[in-house]
Amino acid sequence: MPLSSATRTLSTKRAWLAPLLYLLSGGALLGLSTNLAKFAHDMQLPALSFLYWSISGAALILLALAAYRRNLPPLTVRSVEYYLISALLGVAGANLLFFSAIPHVGAGFVALIITLPPLLTYVGALTLKMERFQLLRAAGVLSALAGAFTLAFHKLSAPDADYLWILLALIGPVLLAIGNLYRTLRWPVGVSSDALAPGMLIAASILLLGVGLLPGFSLHVPMDRSLPMFLIAIQAVVFAGQFLLLFLLQKSGGPVFLSLLGSVGAVVGVPVAILLQGETAPEGLLLGILLIGAGIALLNIGKAKQVPDRAAKKMG
Repeated sequence: MPLSSATRTLSTKRAWLAPLLYLLSGGALLGLSTNLAKFAHDMQLPALSFLYWSISGAALILLALAAYRRNLPPLTVRSVEYYLISALLGVAGANLLFFSAIPHVGAGFVALIITLPPLLTYVGALTLKMERFQLLRAAGVLSALAGAFTLAFHKLSAPDADYLWILLALIGPVLLAIGNLYRTLRWPVGVSSDALAPGMLIAASILLLGVGLLPGFSLHVPMDRSLPMFLIAIQAVVFAGQFLLLFLLQKSGGPVFLSLLGSVGAVVGVPVAILLQGETAPEGLLLGILLIGAGIALLNIGKAKQVPDRAAKKMG
C-alpha cells in the first residue's frame, strides 16, 4: 500500500510538472519570436516573406524529426481538415496579423496582447463543457488577464496610438482562442503531437504561399547580405520548438492551460523588447508581470488539484 501511494504521488507530480515545463519553455520561445519579427522589419524583411520562410523551415525541421521517429503526419480527410483549420487559426492568420502589426505598435505590445486568449478560451471551454468550473483556475485566468490589461491600457491611451493596427492586432488573440478550443475538440484519435505539429505547419506554409501569390504581396527575401537568411533560420528553429511544445502542452494541459503561453511570452518578450530593441517600458510593467505570474501559479495549482480528484473518482 505505501508503495502504491508513493507511485500515485509521483504520477500526480509528473501530471502537473510536464505541462508547466512545456508552458514555460513554449512561452519563452513565443516571446523571443515577437522580437525576432521586429528585427526582421528593421532589416527590411516584409512580414509575409519572413513568416512564410520561417514557417516553411520549421515544417521541414519537424517533418525530418517525425520521419526519424517513423511517425509521419497521417493523410486522411479528418487530419487534413485538422491541419488546415489549425494552421489558419493558430499559425498563418494570427501570426500574419501579429507580424504585420509589430512595425506599427511595437513588439512589446504584440507580446502583451498574446496574453488575452486565456479568458476567451476559458469561457469557451466552460460553455462547451470541456472544463468544469474551478475557483482557483478561474482566479488564475482573471489574474493573468488583469496583468495583460494593466500593461495594454497605457499603450492604448498613448496620444500617438495607431488604433487601426491595434484593432487588427487584437483580432489575433481571438483566432488563437478559437484555435485552442478547435485543436482539442477535433484532435485526431490515436495521432501523436509530433505527427500533428509538422502537418499543421506544412498547411500553414501552403496557406501563406497562396497569400504571397496574390497581387501586391511578395515572398522575396533580400539576398545581397546573409543576415536576413540567418534570422529566418533562427526563427525557423524557434517556431519548430514553439509549435511542438504547443501540441505537447495541448495534450497534457488542455486548452485553458495552453492559452497561458501568451502570458509567459509577454514576461519574456516585453523585457527583451525594452532591453534589446530600445522600446519604452510601459507603465505598470512590474504590476502586470506580478499579476500574470500569479495567474500562472493559480492555474497550475488548480491543475495539480484536478489530478488527484480524477484519480479518486476512477478508484471510486
